[in-house]
Amino acid sequence: MGLLPVEIKVNIEGDVAGALTALGASQGVLMTRRIWFAEDRDGAAQGKLLLLDGGVIVRFRVGGGRDDLTVKLRPCTREQLVGRFSAPFEVEQLSVTYRIEEDWSQNGRVLAASLVHDHPPGVLEAAVVPGGDPNAPIDAVQDQFVHACARDVRFDGLVALGPIHSTKVEDVPLDGLEVDLEAWSVAGLDFLEAAIRVKPKDGDDEDELRARAERKQRKLEEAVRERGVTLSEVHDSKTRRVLTALVADAQG
Repeated sequence: MGLLPVEIKVNIEGDVAGALTALGASQGVLMTRRIWFAEDRDGAAQGKLLLLDGGVIVRFRVGGGRDDLTVKLRPCTREQLVGRFSAPFEVEQLSVTYRIEEDWSQNGRVLAASLVHDHPPGVLEAAVVPGGDPNAPIDAVQDQFVHACARDVRFDGLVALGPIHSTKVEDVPLDGLEVDLEAWSVAGLDFLEAAIRVKPKDGDDEDELRARAERKQRKLEEAVRERGVTLSEVHDSKTRRVLTALVADAQG
């Protein structure tokens, strides 16, 4: 599999609009989208997140250009990623991209593998509206991915949870870093995440890549704090927090 890119995320609490201003969001490229996550229908009706607990995330993003449907395993292990899914690939004619990367946050460091299928604008909306079928647009490659690499998980009836209103600002310059800022708003919750990616360089070994990523992680955290923005001390991921709130909201 070789060396993998590292995505480093920090979650921010408090005044999201104020934090966006403090972090220089006006200098980046803004995009607004709506996001839904699919969960097991019967499990969600009982307040459970069976897919998420099984390490599987199914995400729909609509707006801001092309729609996309992502099936992600997080956390996963290298041993799980078998066959064609043991290395990244792209199928341009199918608008499919498969990525493997390390995901670093205050929750720890995990491996994540994601299979993304881009769709023309508006195509995915029918799957996520009330009464829609979130299973329908999951393609054969994504289905194969789950069957091969997460054998205990089945898509036996899904329900879409959302929408989450997303505002993303890409490539914000912050103390020499290029930072992506993404704000989520749903069910009375507001989150902001700042993220950077560290890619392997020619000649890197594992120790060199890790050391560079750790330096940039510290630099990102320091840059956020220096602007008076508070880092979250909540250890649950924003995905889990949002899905927990959406399931509770759906129950009434």
